Amino acid sequence: MRFGDFLRATVLLSSASATLLGVLTVISLSRELDAVALFTGAGWWLMSVAIGLVLGRQAEASPPIARLLASARSQTMLPELRPAMTLLNRLWVLLVSTLLAAAVSFFLPQATAVAAGFAMICALAWRRQEDAVSAIEERDGVRFYVDRTSPLQPIRLLRTPGFGGRFLTVEGQRDPG
Repeated sequence: MRFGDFLRATVLLSSASATLLGVLTVISLSRELDAVALFTGAGWWLMSVAIGLVLGRQAEASPPIARLLASARSQTMLPELRPAMTLLNRLWVLLVSTLLAAAVSFFLPQATAVAAGFAMICALAWRRQEDAVSAIEERDGVRFYVDRTSPLQPIRLLRTPGFGGRFLTVEGQRDPG
Protein backbone atom coordinates (compact mmCIF):
# COMPACT_ATOMS: atom_id res chain seq x y z
CA MET A 1 0.00 0.00 0.00
CA ARG A 2 1.36 3.42 -0.88
CA PHE A 3 2.28 5.42 2.20
CA GLY A 4 0.30 8.47 1.07
CA ASP A 5 -2.82 6.33 0.70
CA PHE A 6 -2.15 4.83 4.12
CA LEU A 7 -2.00 8.32 5.65
CA ARG A 8 -5.23 9.34 3.91
CA ALA A 9 -6.99 6.20 5.15
CA THR A 10 -5.69 6.82 8.67
CA VAL A 11 -7.16 10.33 8.68
CA LEU A 12 -10.49 9.09 7.34
CA LEU A 13 -10.70 6.19 9.79
CA SER A 14 -9.75 8.45 12.72
CA SER A 15 -12.49 10.86 11.64
CA ALA A 16 -14.98 8.01 11.42
CA SER A 17 -13.94 6.82 14.88
CA ALA A 18 -14.36 10.32 16.31
CA THR A 19 -17.79 10.64 14.70
CA LEU A 20 -18.98 7.26 15.96
CA LEU A 21 -17.73 7.88 19.48
CA GLY A 22 -19.16 11.40 19.48
CA VAL A 23 -22.60 10.13 18.48
CA LEU A 24 -22.47 7.37 21.12
CA THR A 25 -21.45 9.94 23.75
CA VAL A 26 -24.33 12.25 22.90
CA ILE A 27 -26.81 9.36 22.90
CA SER A 28 -25.53 8.04 26.23
CA LEU A 29 -25.52 11.47 27.86
CA SER A 30 -28.98 12.33 26.53
CA ARG A 31 -30.46 9.29 28.32
CA GLU A 32 -29.31 10.57 31.71
CA LEU A 33 -29.34 14.28 30.80
CA ASP A 34 -26.10 14.98 32.66
CA ALA A 35 -25.47 18.62 31.71
CA VAL A 36 -22.05 18.84 33.39
CA ALA A 37 -20.70 15.83 31.53
CA LEU A 38 -22.25 17.07 28.27
CA PHE A 39 -20.66 20.53 28.52
CA THR A 40 -17.34 19.09 29.72
CA GLY A 41 -17.30 16.71 26.75
CA ALA A 42 -18.18 19.52 24.34
CA GLY A 43 -15.41 21.67 25.84
CA TRP A 44 -12.91 18.83 25.44
CA TRP A 45 -14.00 18.39 21.82
CA LEU A 46 -13.44 22.10 21.12
CA MET A 47 -9.99 21.86 22.72
CA SER A 48 -9.27 18.72 20.68
CA VAL A 49 -10.16 20.50 17.47
CA ALA A 50 -7.90 23.43 18.41
CA ILE A 51 -5.01 21.11 19.33
CA GLY A 52 -5.40 19.11 16.11
CA LEU A 53 -5.54 22.25 13.97
CA VAL A 54 -2.39 23.64 15.60
CA LEU A 55 -0.50 20.35 15.27
CA GLY A 56 -1.53 19.91 11.62
CA ARG A 57 -1.03 23.47 10.42
CA GLN A 58 2.35 22.95 8.73
CA ALA A 59 2.51 21.94 5.10
CA GLU A 60 5.76 19.96 5.42
CA ALA A 61 6.14 16.44 6.75
CA SER A 62 6.20 16.16 10.52
CA PRO A 63 9.56 15.17 12.06
CA PRO A 64 8.53 11.54 12.76
CA ILE A 65 7.25 11.07 9.21
CA ALA A 66 10.34 12.77 7.77
CA ARG A 67 12.55 10.34 9.73
CA LEU A 68 10.44 7.43 8.52
CA LEU A 69 10.79 8.57 4.90
CA ALA A 70 14.54 9.09 5.30
CA SER A 71 14.99 5.58 6.72
CA ALA A 72 13.00 3.87 3.94
CA ARG A 73 14.73 0.86 2.41
CA SER A 74 15.27 1.08 -1.36
CA GLN A 75 13.82 -1.63 -3.54
CA THR A 76 13.54 -1.85 -7.33
CA MET A 77 10.40 -4.03 -7.49
CA LEU A 78 6.97 -3.05 -6.28
CA PRO A 79 5.99 -4.78 -3.03
CA GLU A 80 3.00 -7.05 -2.76
CA LEU A 81 -0.04 -4.78 -2.43
CA ARG A 82 -2.48 -5.87 0.26
CA PRO A 83 -4.23 -2.67 1.41
CA ALA A 84 -6.82 -4.28 3.71
CA MET A 85 -4.20 -6.34 5.55
CA THR A 86 -1.86 -3.35 5.78
CA LEU A 87 -4.58 -1.18 7.32
CA LEU A 88 -5.62 -3.88 9.76
CA ASN A 89 -1.98 -4.65 10.62
CA ARG A 90 -1.01 -1.01 11.24
CA LEU A 91 -4.29 0.46 12.59
CA TRP A 92 -5.41 -2.33 14.89
CA VAL A 93 -4.90 -0.04 17.89
CA LEU A 94 -7.43 2.44 16.48
CA LEU A 95 -9.91 -0.38 15.88
CA VAL A 96 -9.52 -1.89 19.35
CA SER A 97 -9.66 1.48 21.14
CA THR A 98 -12.77 2.49 19.18
CA LEU A 99 -14.54 -0.78 19.98
CA LEU A 100 -13.59 -0.58 23.67
CA ALA A 101 -14.70 3.04 23.94
CA ALA A 102 -17.96 2.20 22.16
CA ALA A 103 -18.62 -0.64 24.62
CA VAL A 104 -17.84 1.61 27.59
CA SER A 105 -20.14 4.37 26.27
CA PHE A 106 -23.19 2.73 27.82
CA PHE A 107 -21.65 2.77 31.30
CA LEU A 108 -19.21 5.68 31.26
CA PRO A 109 -19.97 8.14 28.45
CA GLN A 110 -17.29 10.56 29.69
CA ALA A 111 -14.57 8.07 28.72
CA THR A 112 -16.08 7.81 25.25
CA ALA A 113 -16.05 11.62 24.96
CA VAL A 114 -12.34 11.64 25.82
CA ALA A 115 -11.60 8.92 23.25
CA ALA A 116 -13.55 10.85 20.59
CA GLY A 117 -11.41 13.92 21.34
CA PHE A 118 -8.19 12.00 20.87
CA ALA A 119 -9.45 10.60 17.54
CA MET A 120 -10.24 14.19 16.47
CA ILE A 121 -6.71 15.28 17.36
CA CYS A 122 -5.19 12.44 15.28
CA ALA A 123 -7.38 13.15 12.26
CA LEU A 124 -6.72 16.88 12.27
CA ALA A 125 -3.01 16.64 13.07
CA TRP A 126 -2.33 14.22 10.19
CA ARG A 127 -4.63 15.82 7.61
CA ARG A 128 -1.83 17.45 5.57
CA GLN A 129 0.82 14.74 5.85
CA GLU A 130 -0.32 12.92 2.73
CA ASP A 131 0.25 16.09 0.69
CA ALA A 132 3.73 16.47 2.21
CA VAL A 133 4.63 12.87 1.30
CA SER A 134 3.30 13.40 -2.25
CA ALA A 135 5.47 16.51 -2.59
CA ILE A 136 8.55 14.56 -1.49
CA GLU A 137 7.70 11.75 -3.92
CA GLU A 138 7.30 14.34 -6.68
CA ARG A 139 10.57 16.08 -5.86
CA ASP A 140 12.64 12.89 -5.60
CA GLY A 141 10.88 10.84 -8.29
CA VAL A 142 10.17 7.94 -5.94
CA ARG A 143 7.18 6.18 -4.37
CA PHE A 144 6.93 5.10 -0.74
CA TYR A 145 5.13 1.90 0.27
CA VAL A 146 4.33 0.45 3.69
CA ASP A 147 6.49 -2.62 4.30
CA ARG A 148 5.06 -5.84 5.76
CA THR A 149 5.99 -6.05 9.43
CA SER A 150 4.54 -7.51 12.59
CA PRO A 151 1.67 -5.49 14.09
CA LEU A 152 3.81 -4.98 17.21
CA GLN A 153 6.86 -3.63 15.34
CA PRO A 154 7.27 -0.03 14.23
CA ILE A 155 6.16 0.83 10.73
CA ARG A 156 8.78 0.61 7.97
CA LEU A 157 8.72 1.98 4.46
CA LEU A 158 10.02 0.85 1.10
CA ARG A 159 11.27 3.34 -1.50
CA THR A 160 10.73 2.37 -5.13
CA PRO A 161 11.65 4.25 -8.29
CA GLY A 162 8.97 6.57 -9.58
CA PHE A 163 8.58 7.98 -13.04
CA GLY A 164 11.21 10.73 -12.87
CA GLY A 165 9.12 13.22 -10.95
CA ARG A 166 6.35 15.46 -12.22
CA PHE A 167 3.61 13.23 -10.82
CA LEU A 168 1.61 16.30 -9.92
CA THR A 169 0.66 18.77 -12.59
CA VAL A 170 -0.52 22.28 -12.03
CA GLU A 171 -3.16 23.48 -14.43
CA GLY A 172 -1.85 26.25 -16.66
CA GLN A 173 1.82 25.58 -15.80
CA ARG A 174 4.23 25.19 -18.71
CA ASP A 175 6.43 22.14 -18.88
CA PRO A 176 10.04 23.44 -18.73
CA GLY A 177 11.41 20.31 -20.41
